[in-house]
Amino acid sequence: MKEKAPLLIVDDEQNIRRILQVAFEKVGYEVLTAENGLDALRVLESTPVQCILSDVTMPEMTGFELHDAVCEKYPDTPFIIMTAYGTIPQAVAAIRKGAFEFITKPFDLDSLKKIVAAACGDAGAQSQKPKKGSVRASGTSFIAESPQMVEILETVRRVADARASVLITGESGTGKEVVAKLLHEFSPRAGAPFVAASCAAIPESLLESELFGYEKGAFTGAQNSKPGRFELAHEGTLFLDEIGDVPPLIQVKLLRVLQEREFERLGATKPTKVDVRLITATNRDLYKMVEEGLYRLDLLYRLQVVEIHLPPLRERIEDIRPLAEHFLAKFAAENARNLKALSPIALATLESGSWPGNVRELGNVIERAVVMAGKDEEILDLHHLPNALRAA
Repeated sequence: MKEKAPLLIVDDEQNIRRILQVAFEKVGYEVLTAENGLDALRVLESTPVQCILSDVTMPEMTGFELHDAVCEKYPDTPFIIMTAYGTIPQAVAAIRKGAFEFITKPFDLDSLKKIVAAACGDAGAQSQKPKKGSVRASGTSFIAESPQMVEILETVRRVADARASVLITGESGTGKEVVAKLLHEFSPRAGAPFVAASCAAIPESLLESELFGYEKGAFTGAQNSKPGRFELAHEGTLFLDEIGDVPPLIQVKLLRVLQEREFERLGATKPTKVDVRLITATNRDLYKMVEEGLYRLDLLYRLQVVEIHLPPLRERIEDIRPLAEHFLAKFAAENARNLKALSPIALATLESGSWPGNVRELGNVIERAVVMAGKDEEILDLHHLPNALRAA
């Protein structure tokens, strides 16, 4: 391994410190240890480290207090939290404040090594991230000018290289899959597969086999083994849309994948390890579903380590013009039309719309208008728009 700054392991239990030190030294890391948060800060004052791995419950200074101090003094140092089940909500809050990842105790050493490797490999690697203030990403057609969406792009910039799960919320048609693809495109996993699936579009009876795969003979008609979406996305990103539609049995299996980084195919006798960054999306209120007993709170914590909420198009009118111009150019080229611009009255009409279908609806309206226009027309005008939109 290329020589780098050491890891810093912080835990008040000597046995844990020793086990982790030996495990990471075996794979080539230099390791420093500290028995509490104050001791860790003293180490940091004299020695730069490439990653901090810290327990939560310690005397004098908790792991969360140490994280806050590190964020203030050493904001570029990845911080990984080792937490018990009862402190998962605080760990999630720490992720939102900048921690790299959390892992629950008792932890799997192989999973922990992968998380540390990702943290150390990504630290300081900013070349693939979108620049702050950027509003167009060619690979994903992320187009926006509103302050809300520019802030979302900055959130994407901050979390793209993390391993943490991301939950994208918002009304249908707001662009949740576009944001998921952007997170993948600007992550270290960009060269690996991006696999997408809609949990609502797959029949409940088939959802388990679609996600986790099956072995030959697992059920009638299973003549060959088949990998599921998790295996297909190995070392890449899996995007599950409509995650609120997942039934309870699948919720249990999803929780295990997120915690243990492993699952079992249908009919399998041993687990399959997998390295996947999970991004999910929903237009439903998952906390309300938890209150109604329809959704697991522990799974929600795991999915919602980072949440990105996309506002509806009616609340970000500044985005309608650049989006409409993008769709105009796209559909004019696809349909051999000569349209080059929107008339002022057509643009004003679009900006006054309520857009219950959001960006998807705007794209459909522009596509219809382009198709209805004459081949020699250069301006998309009011009469090209649907009657209902003009009347409104």
